[in-house]
Amino acid sequence: MKNIDILAIGDVATDAFIRLEDAEVNCDADKKNCRLSVKFGDKVPYESVEICTAVGNSANAAVSAVRLGLSSSLLAYVGNDQNGKECITELQKNNVMTDYVRTEDGKKTNYHYVLWYDVERTILVKHEAFSYNLGDITAPKWLYLSSLGENTTDYHNQIADFVEKNPETKLAFQPGTFQIKMGKEVLARIYKNTEIFFCNVEEAQKILNESSRDIKILMEGLSALGPKKVVVTDGYDGAYAHDTASPEDFWFIPIYPHTPFERTGAGDAFASTIVSALALGKTLEEALMWASINSMSVVQQVGAQKGLLSLEKIEEYLASAPENYRVRKI
Repeated sequence: MKNIDILAIGDVATDAFIRLEDAEVNCDADKKNCRLSVKFGDKVPYESVEICTAVGNSANAAVSAVRLGLSSSLLAYVGNDQNGKECITELQKNNVMTDYVRTEDGKKTNYHYVLWYDVERTILVKHEAFSYNLGDITAPKWLYLSSLGENTTDYHNQIADFVEKNPETKLAFQPGTFQIKMGKEVLARIYKNTEIFFCNVEEAQKILNESSRDIKILMEGLSALGPKKVVVTDGYDGAYAHDTASPEDFWFIPIYPHTPFERTGAGDAFASTIVSALALGKTLEEALMWASINSMSVVQQVGAQKGLLSLEKIEEYLASAPENYRVRKI
């Protein structure tokens, strides 16, 4: 294998986007805890189905890196089935190296169902219990660790061992649902060895067991776990960043003006673009400018990868950005 700029580690899946017609969304008074409802025990019409192959946080990050001109590879497991073969083929079409995509007999490739209503999505997920093992890998410039299933504590410890033994490799960590449930104590070594960490506000509250939505409190709490840089997103309200090298500085970037079509992959695009920009030698402030643009583009398409931009396209958007689209201190 040639030198790898970014090796993404995490589960890969096929997503079936089911666009609903007849549904309701019911929210609490604060509009934060919402539930999608359909008629129970009835036939519920849907508008369309679209299949997206070889997706998932880490797979999306690997494709994002390639679009921005970097070399990337994915370490993931698939079953010895048609879905697994299609995932590998799709990654190769996107110029992601697949030497570390491992096929395991007797397992099924992850297949998720995305209930798409209005511009939001609710994802029905099931992670197959693969025989996770880091094995013998070449040290990349960056490891990008994201969503993995349950019962992967030993696998995470192997990743922490690798980063500790290869200090030239920087670790980016964007935890998935099960990694957040595992708890910060179980993943303490991962947090401690992380160069840059990504989550949204609600995830930060869960990780820290913190009721406050105060961004500085959340970012300081996450930084105390070990990451050198922390990025916390807040949906339409933009995103925030903190670098422990400048403990007094907290940064904010607004969203790039747009109207979303389907919001899957916005967070993956944001996080992976920042890591790619850092790998290309950009500052964190420059990376934030790139990230919001790529995130904006992704939500104009169905799925997490179609809208991922090239560096040239990002530069075009930067050149025509509105005056108030800038990073500022808070």
